[in-house]
Amino acid sequence: MNPSLYLDRDTRIHRLDPITKILSLVIGFAMCLCFNHPLYLAPMGVIVVLVALSARVLSNFWKLRYILLLLVLFSTLLWPFFVRGPTLLWAWGPLALSKESLLYGIAMGFRLATFVTMGLLFLSTTRNEELTGGLILLGLPYPVAFALSTALRLVPTFAGAGATIVQAQISRGLDLESGNVFHRAGKFIPLAVPLFIYAIRHTNLLAMALESKGYNPRSRRTFYYESHMRRIDFALLFLLTGILATFLYLRLALQLGVVLPGRV
Repeated sequence: MNPSLYLDRDTRIHRLDPITKILSLVIGFAMCLCFNHPLYLAPMGVIVVLVALSARVLSNFWKLRYILLLLVLFSTLLWPFFVRGPTLLWAWGPLALSKESLLYGIAMGFRLATFVTMGLLFLSTTRNEELTGGLILLGLPYPVAFALSTALRLVPTFAGAGATIVQAQISRGLDLESGNVFHRAGKFIPLAVPLFIYAIRHTNLLAMALESKGYNPRSRRTFYYESHMRRIDFALLFLLTGILATFLYLRLALQLGVVLPGRV
């Protein structure tokens, strides 16, 4: 099992400078916040999927297909009970469902799913070292960049340890397939104990390794990685900035892509 999200491919998306990818991710998040109508947010998700297709990383998207589906489903079911619009569709006592609240819930589901797919596309096409170097070159303090890089390294490590623990218990006769969903989920709870012990032990070993090597976050450093922004990087950032400015104009000046005007 390879729990790492990065997929080594020779595509134009992979060859982009990490600074371009980081800024593009931030701009993409801002684009999703411009509208709260599903007809405006759905095309953004489709574009992200098409970019992932060109980068040949759709396999990671397929792994998280159920999570993305649940995000849209739960948002569609829950948001209509917290916001209300003028066009009432159904009411029962204090509960009410309006057309605008239903569309808003669908839009929020699309927005969350698009956030996740954007981050997934970024992690699938960017090495951890490139991410750390890009953040430092953008002015992020080294201790913060190092902590973020370490956290991203630990996620696949713990995921691999969890898979190993599950496989070890299955080989000893643990049945994780029988029963309903809640019964199967309850069987995973005891498996969290060895995973927590492994996480604490691994973190302690990492701290001792850093201390033994004289790690000091305040030391001055030189870096092997150097940014090489090319024309395509500047062109992409210019294009995305122009699209974001257009979206802001449509939202703020023309009030397009809005289901509930008082909400983001």
